[in-house]
Amino acid sequence: MTALPLSREAFEARLRQIGAERYHDRHPFHHRLHGGDCTPDEVRAWVVNRYYYQSRIPMKDAAFMSRVEDPALRRAWRSRIEDHDGADGREGGIARWLKLAEAVGLDPAYVASARGVMPATRFAVDAYVRFVREKTLLEAVASSLTELFAPRIHAERIEGLLRHYAFADDISMSYFRKRLDEAPKDVAFGLAWVLDHADTAEKQDAAAAALEFKTDVLWAQLDALWHGYVAPARIPPGAWRPGEGLRAQAA
Repeated sequence: MTALPLSREAFEARLRQIGAERYHDRHPFHHRLHGGDCTPDEVRAWVVNRYYYQSRIPMKDAAFMSRVEDPALRRAWRSRIEDHDGADGREGGIARWLKLAEAVGLDPAYVASARGVMPATRFAVDAYVRFVREKTLLEAVASSLTELFAPRIHAERIEGLLRHYAFADDISMSYFRKRLDEAPKDVAFGLAWVLDHADTAEKQDAAAAALEFKTDVLWAQLDALWHGYVAPARIPPGAWRPGEGLRAQAA
């Protein structure tokens, strides 16, 4: 007997429950960061590695759009690339992240080179880009729904960093503040699209699995940071090491 799909409301609740149980705001590294317990070098390691994820988001979205035949969907999705890359003299999220890098004492050119990215970070992020490139459009869109849970973590991050770290100011926090404005639009569109198109139990299962995969990608990045830079620190070969890639004033 073929299973019946959940109602629209029940399926949305299922997706939101994934975030409640698996989103990376539950990771101990975030508690450490937001609570002011990270050392300057732990913050720098986070900035270096998270940049790789930020820089691949527009590449992931471009890969998605290359497979979309519906012009309306492409138009709706295009703003995501512009939000990160910038457009028409408007600064994007990648440039704002490099301002954070500079604020924590890193050379933005070094961070942008991605030379210090941990292998586990690179593997996790590249797997996400490949997932979006190769899976169904429904799974690709569903994997973006971690944005449902992002505004809360951005708000907590802004509050925690401003309270505990001297580098935190309006400029260095501009990436997170801007995402508070940008993310709700993306969330509303992506969620509605998934709820509209996951019209069978099989499709709902695939969409939920895609969202779980994305939470795994985010969690794996923080696991790598914890094992590489917290305690006991085991920095892998080729990854950023304290003292590398600093601005001249911070060296």
